[in-house]
Amino acid sequence: MIKHEELIIIGGGPAGLSAAKSALEADLNVLLIERYVRLGGQLIKQTHKFFGSKNQKAKMRGFNIATLLIDGLKDAPGHLTVLTEATVVGMYDERIVTVWHDATYKKYQADAIIVATGASEKFLAFENNDLPGIYGAGGVQTLMNLNGVLPGTDIIMVGSGNIGLIVAYQLMQAGARVTSVLEAAPRIGGYAVHASKLRRLGVSIKTRTTIKRAIGENKVEACEIVSLDDQWNIIEGTEETINTDAICIAVGLSPMHQLLSMAGAKTSYISELGGLVPCVDENNQTSIDGVFVSGDASGIEEASSAMVEGRFTGLIAAKKLGHVTKGFDKDINECRDQLFNLRRGPCGLKIREGIRKLREVNDHA
Repeated sequence: MIKHEELIIIGGGPAGLSAAKSALEADLNVLLIERYVRLGGQLIKQTHKFFGSKNQKAKMRGFNIATLLIDGLKDAPGHLTVLTEATVVGMYDERIVTVWHDATYKKYQADAIIVATGASEKFLAFENNDLPGIYGAGGVQTLMNLNGVLPGTDIIMVGSGNIGLIVAYQLMQAGARVTSVLEAAPRIGGYAVHASKLRRLGVSIKTRTTIKRAIGENKVEACEIVSLDDQWNIIEGTEETINTDAICIAVGLSPMHQLLSMAGAKTSYISELGGLVPCVDENNQTSIDGVFVSGDASGIEEASSAMVEGRFTGLIAAKKLGHVTKGFDKDINECRDQLFNLRRGPCGLKIREGIRKLREVNDHA
């Protein structure tokens, strides 16, 4: 038996929650599917305060933003059904999805779908990278910020993007000692304000440096690091062994395009956006009519951008289904302006270049 829904949103993170709010305000019936036990996505792990403007919840901590977004759904018009601990395992023609929920496979067919599945962590290939005590940054946040478990006492952080820098600082707040942050590139990838906080606490940030191997029998006991030249080659004789009981990997995220690829949506590899991403038009609609994408699933950015994109995509999907909200044009333009401002300046250069390349692919197609 296939159950019909007006709009299905896959993913209950910042993009999915914001899209649901827009769709509900347009008086749509919405099915929101989240594989975790609770809504909020990565926000529920984030204890740091956000940057940006009031529109992007500046000066609020991530987990408080999650609560705000979830509470915002309660009094919205429309009808909302939420499935948690539910995994979408298939997406097919005619906007049909298969969901594993309550030990049962369930099928739904939708008039429109918004895919807001977020991203998965990238990992590194190095000797003994399967030893216990090696974690992704998201895993560390889950252990530490959700479950109150410290992953180690002496920790090496690999990766100096915002995630690596923020998680390193959170580890130190929790009582761990972060001995070094390693970055293979010639300069740090995250904001200088985050790096400065670590340096003030005595953390060494080593650029043009990477991990060569983890050392230990049944768990991590040390690691060997090495310097890199301008061509990213190992410089022989620069090996250094550092004692550590945990290694945290924060080397980027990959958009979770898999459901869209399964459904036959066109994709393209855009390195600036994190890897393989769906080809979308100016309204975030994929090559499949009525299937939209929002947030990190369409390209890696900050949670602030995901929230704005979610609101934008929810409005557009509602209009597609004949539900145009009062003040639609004003809201859409406001979303576009916010995204423009979030992507401007040196920090937004990468995402702007990725979007430019994706447009070229679409124009060529």
